[in-house]
Amino acid sequence: MNKQDIAEKVHGVLGGTKADAERAVEAMIDSIVSSLKKGDDVSIAGLGIFKTKMRAARTARNPRTGATVQVPAMTVPKFQAAKALKEAVK
Repeated sequence: MNKQDIAEKVHGVLGGTKADAERAVEAMIDSIVSSLKKGDDVSIAGLGIFKTKMRAARTARNPRTGATVQVPAMTVPKFQAAKALKEAVK
């Protein structure tokens, strides 16, 4: 399932135009991304929690050449599934 499929489902539930459904899905995704950029957590009941985590700097190895590469510290997105979602996919 991709973003277009989700917009189709939203359109099926809400009616209206497909463009409105696509804008609603896009607005939801944009609001999640902007909250994560600010460092806030996003909790959606029944789905889970989107958060950011600081990944420490490390030394990695290029598998092709074998050379070592310094990977800088960075903030990465993380998703923690809700109990209801975990049970639904069992």
